[in-house]
Amino acid sequence: MPTFQFDLVSPERLLFSGQVEQVDVPGSEGYFGVLADHAPMIAMLRPGILTVKAAGGEQKIVVLGGFAEVSANRLTVLADVATAVEDIDHAMIAAEIKEMEERVKQMEAGDLLDRTISRLDHFKSLHWDLTGTAMH
Repeated sequence: MPTFQFDLVSPERLLFSGQVEQVDVPGSEGYFGVLADHAPMIAMLRPGILTVKAAGGEQKIVVLGGFAEVSANRLTVLADVATAVEDIDHAMIAAEIKEMEERVKQMEAGDLLDRTISRLDHFKSLHWDLTGTAMH
């Protein structure tokens, strides 16, 4: 399978740089897959699991926002936060969900409320992806 260059960068460090076969990205409009020779595009990220497929196997990384830039034979993801799935603090995600639910209860109708509810939904989806357990 053809490969392309993939770089994953967070504010702290370069998390991944190398040749890969496919990357599945949690875009703001839904997951999308990138293969070699993908059409150029830029997409916002939502909280979710980014999956990297290379000759050595598959790696899953949790990203919490940022954006992705696809060019001729390169994908660059600039993530607000990125952590390997096995290093995730599940209690931290559950606490973030609870805190966001409390903020939503105190907000007035409007754009900020809509954006916060959307982000809360993404965090609940991420929690489900990681644990298989729904948050109410």
